Amino acid sequence: MIRLKQVVVNKYKSIQTPQVVDIDPSITTLVGMNESGKTSFLTALAKTKYFNEDEDFKFDTTQDYPRNELIDFQHSGEECQIIECKYEIPDELLKEIEGDIGKGTFAVKEFGVIHKYDSTTRTFTGISAKKENFYSHMFEYYELSDATKETIKKIEKWSEIAGIEEQEGDTGLDDFKSDIAKYNKKSFKGFSNSLEGYIACRWLDLKTPKFWYFDDYYPLWGKININELHNNPPSDEKDKTSKALFELARIEPEDILNATEAEYEKYIALLEASSNKITSEIFKYWSTNSNLDIDFKIQNIKNVHGQDEKVLDIRVKSQRHKITLPLDRRSKGFNWFFSFIIWFSKIQSDSDSDYILLLDEPGLNLHASAQADLLKFIEELSKKYQLIYTTHSPFMIDTLHLDRVRTCFETDEGTIISDSVQEKDPNTLFPLQAALGYDIAQNLFISKFNLLVEGPADLIYLTIMSGILEEEKRTFLDEKITIVPVGGLDKVSTFISLLRGQSLNVACLLDTFTDQKGKQRVDDLIMFKIIKEKNIRFFDEFVNNGKKTADIEDLFEKEEYLRLFNEAFKGEYTEIKLVDLDKKLDTILKQINKQIGKRRFNHYRPAHKLSQLGADKSFFKSSTLDNFEKVFEEINKLF
Repeated sequence: MIRLKQVVVNKYKSIQTPQVVDIDPSITTLVGMNESGKTSFLTALAKTKYFNEDEDFKFDTTQDYPRNELIDFQHSGEECQIIECKYEIPDELLKEIEGDIGKGTFAVKEFGVIHKYDSTTRTFTGISAKKENFYSHMFEYYELSDATKETIKKIEKWSEIAGIEEQEGDTGLDDFKSDIAKYNKKSFKGFSNSLEGYIACRWLDLKTPKFWYFDDYYPLWGKININELHNNPPSDEKDKTSKALFELARIEPEDILNATEAEYEKYIALLEASSNKITSEIFKYWSTNSNLDIDFKIQNIKNVHGQDEKVLDIRVKSQRHKITLPLDRRSKGFNWFFSFIIWFSKIQSDSDSDYILLLDEPGLNLHASAQADLLKFIEELSKKYQLIYTTHSPFMIDTLHLDRVRTCFETDEGTIISDSVQEKDPNTLFPLQAALGYDIAQNLFISKFNLLVEGPADLIYLTIMSGILEEEKRTFLDEKITIVPVGGLDKVSTFISLLRGQSLNVACLLDTFTDQKGKQRVDDLIMFKIIKEKNIRFFDEFVNNGKKTADIEDLFEKEEYLRLFNEAFKGEYTEIKLVDLDKKLDTILKQINKQIGKRRFNHYRPAHKLSQLGADKSFFKSSTLDNFEKVFEEINKLF
């Protein structure tokens, strides 16, 4: 497939200065605010070679030239280049061309196509062929004299070959002229070199992909007036989609208008067969709601003049709620997806052409998770089609491929399109920043297997102790498990709900609840089966001190934790010794708080100190290692 490599656009709607845009070989994402010029870029591309005969996709000076310069341009009498598309020729196509016109005749890897206002012709650039090699290839099949061969080699325009007079030895000249005439019919006449015109016409123009444009205005009507569809050309995008639906089902509107009541069932069956195919395609990538079906009914109605008309009623049925609604009253997101597949099926049926898909704000009305589904769909499409789409949604940006992103923003000089980060326009960058921030949050703190803990101190202790146990060839925390600090016990229930909504595996390792409201929220999650009771574990289960309350700090021997505390707060508090602690209190944290006269000290600082010390197993007693090993054994079982 010939690939679009670069586009240069100028003097088109909001694009007032030349914009050079590199195009990714698979997917290009154009990011920018509303009215920044994203749609202008796509429609300029679409008009270069639209897949359908459509007046909306033809260049028009009055509609397309920048308005503030239009009068001056119309009076200048000058031509203006709108767009140049630069394409890359694949090796397999070069081999086909060589097979036709001879080896070594054409070795160009790239070419361009230029479109201008007030010109129906296109200009091809970068095409260079060696006519002497072509003629040598042709001479192998005809008996021609050396003198005639030398005359032919000097000819640029094939039309001149007809005037060559026969000489002695030219027994194959008439056949040669006849075949060259056939070649000449397939050559663009605007070329000074007929061979280059032939390559452009017979091979490059024919193989250059067509453009298909789709935006939010194409979704179907809930009711399609079949009489109007038959009698009038499509007046808007929705009508075009309606026509595409009938074409997909291979039904002519006239057939339905002339059908008997009994014949309707046949057409309904064809429409439903098409619908089933479309719906099954949707649900490969639509995880939002899989309980929807499409129903078709043909109804007789009276128009405003009292005349009989036929209407195709398209309804979406919810299997869950046992109700149906007109298609255009269901979610805009589903209607967009359904209509997209109808139109897309139209170009899929064209096996003779390649396509570049231009999607303007795809999935604009989709939920964030459905937009993620759409991204997967786009990635799948890119295996066969080159795609360019616009967006201002962070959920439609693939952070694994930020190199595909081009930014688009409006200035006093018109639209600027760039593949570099424009610091002066933070609004344009916001979707990129949001997408990157979301991705970092997802990948840095959350994985498929998540162990929720109260805070960063728990994260440090568990990580360090797991590492020590691993070195000792004892049970440590499975590497596939990500420790997620939630920022306090009061946030545990919220995190459980959020992560569970992402179909992730979640377990909790918590301090004993002292806040009854927090405990009640977690108990409610268990009751409503949002998390299993066995997946919520508390540190008091792993401490052999006879107490029913424990924090992670109680897994250490008290002498060890006091050593960390005293090092972390050296100079702030008098050194605390074991005998200073009130053993009547449940946890070591409460005992220290009482000793220093504080309601709460910073629990992170002793943990941070442990990470600075580079402690190994010699720092801890065997009972401490045993406690943590029991923790890891139980947590690993949960996953």
